[in-house]
Amino acid sequence: MNATWEEFEWLRLTVGVITEVEDFAEARVPAYKLTIDFGPEIGTKRSSAQLTHYGKQDLLGRQVVCVLGFGRKRIAGFPSEVLVLGAYSAEHGVVLVRPNRDVEPGSAIG
Repeated sequence: MNATWEEFEWLRLTVGVITEVEDFAEARVPAYKLTIDFGPEIGTKRSSAQLTHYGKQDLLGRQVVCVLGFGRKRIAGFPSEVLVLGAYSAEHGVVLVRPNRDVEPGSAIG
């Protein structure tokens, strides 16, 4: 199955900063509830992410690349609004995607 260019344009790859990390006890698979700041134009969004191999303190203040433009997905009653991007490694689990230099929250990837 191939996505059309029009479908792709609905999505937006954007840099955000993780400002809050909470345990997500209701999730079937260990996960965190994240609050991510995308700057004044977009504001904050929430996401459920299976990143518990990262310590909470390692995630706070970290820049991440996220996909915006999906509808909300309810995960164990929690409305996840964005997809946090990571690459899966057999050795390390999910490794977060982030810019190699800090950029302004809300910066577009493109």
